[in-house]
Amino acid sequence: MAFNNKQRYRFSEAPIWNIQRKYYEEEGTKAWNNDQVPQYITSNPMIATSYAEMIFGFLQDRANKEYSSEPVMIVELGAGTGRLAFHVLSELCQLRDYAGTSLPSFRYIMTDLAINNVLAWREHPALQSFIVEGLLDFAQFDAVHDMDLNLVVSGTTISEGDLKQPLIIVANYFFDSIPQELIYVGDGRIYEADVFVEYPEHHGSLKPSDLLDQISLHYEHRRAPEYEQETYPYRSVIAVYQEQLEDSHILFPVAGITCLERLNRLSQVAGFLLITADKGDHLLDKWKFAEPPELILHGSFSLTANYHAIQHVFERRGAMALFPPHHYQNINVGCILNMDRPMDYFNTRLAYRRCIKRFGPDEFFSLKIGVDRNLDNMGLQQFLSFWRLGGYDAEFFIQSTKRISSLLLDANDDERQDILRGIQLMWSSHYVMKQRYDLALDAGLILFESGMYEDSKRFLEISIHQEQDEIVSTVFYCLAICCFELGLDEDALRYVRKLLELEPDHEEALALLNNFELS
Repeated sequence: MAFNNKQRYRFSEAPIWNIQRKYYEEEGTKAWNNDQVPQYITSNPMIATSYAEMIFGFLQDRANKEYSSEPVMIVELGAGTGRLAFHVLSELCQLRDYAGTSLPSFRYIMTDLAINNVLAWREHPALQSFIVEGLLDFAQFDAVHDMDLNLVVSGTTISEGDLKQPLIIVANYFFDSIPQELIYVGDGRIYEADVFVEYPEHHGSLKPSDLLDQISLHYEHRRAPEYEQETYPYRSVIAVYQEQLEDSHILFPVAGITCLERLNRLSQVAGFLLITADKGDHLLDKWKFAEPPELILHGSFSLTANYHAIQHVFERRGAMALFPPHHYQNINVGCILNMDRPMDYFNTRLAYRRCIKRFGPDEFFSLKIGVDRNLDNMGLQQFLSFWRLGGYDAEFFIQSTKRISSLLLDANDDERQDILRGIQLMWSSHYVMKQRYDLALDAGLILFESGMYEDSKRFLEISIHQEQDEIVSTVFYCLAICCFELGLDEDALRYVRKLLELEPDHEEALALLNNFELS
């Protein structure tokens, strides 16, 4: 491949960040269709439940301090598909109602750089009830530059000092995807690792995702004594790197830290709870002898988040940072209590211990990988147990339907009832995205095979209503049988005729039609 237009940039100012920005602005929520940009690992019901537990613990802690009269704002940075927010709010409302105790009210604010995402959330059917209840609002927010939150639904603006409660900040796959500095430590001195960007020919005609795939990056060190000055705001963590690292490239999250500092100033009490998950390292050893970063491509790109620097900066200011004591495999889930007297927030800390440290989203995802590989060997009770553990997640159900179907013949009534209950719970908490599956169809067919004709009819009719251009002929046959079993003969006949319009020689349908005519 021939390259031209070779240019040198500071890493945080390289054009890759603008290309990434353009990608999300153009794609909107389509960026996550069928996991082009990964979303499941940080948006599934299990991780949302863990977050809701920590948020609920924080609300309890504020109530214990007799701060219940003012609402607590929950700001999600880079809310993407909106799926995490939906699941968190659903679970948080259930916890609130189940506990029946006095708590501060709360409002969830979904933010993103791309206005197309904000507009899509505003119209999403699953979010409407939260909007009506006053629990949800939206804002376009540039995490690198913006200070205020301009809310779409209420029309209000949250500015510095407006909030009377600490802020809760949710940041998944956020710190790894915004501009970072790239420094190099060698012989006890700090360098910036500048990047040379080489573009492919005709790069002006390429889509952002294709351009990122074909762009070439090379690095060169440049002495940067400004990081070593006592006036540098994050001098203490830089000193740690100088003293303990050698021949190491470090992604330094200045934009991420300053974003947290700006959000911190929205509250009069100047405090926040950060809940975050990312490919990110909080252990200093992970940065030893680190090579220059490579872009991890998935439509857009991501890097490794430097949780060590974020933790160090805020712990020096009195915060408490909670990260797992073991090494993470897929995502590192952390919690930073940047509060006065963080030890007082025992309900928050206990929730972290219970939902993250002991067994959390990272362990769940590792377990799911193993379950996915062994689906064909699982029994029905094993499927039901894991499905329950994952919060009756739709994606796990979809990939398991073939196995469930094969086990239904030997299922007992209790197991069939548990499948029905799981499907009902799954459907009530399903966040619709433009994916490649038809959840209502698969649910309806499983219930049909279980002999639950009334419930099967409901889901199959939802499917044909939603997928009018791609109706499978089998659906009409199953609906005809459901109606026949339920004594709805006119409806059964109608579905038989629709089936025969698609398949005039369908033997079972012709036999049914003959039975109706004889009767």
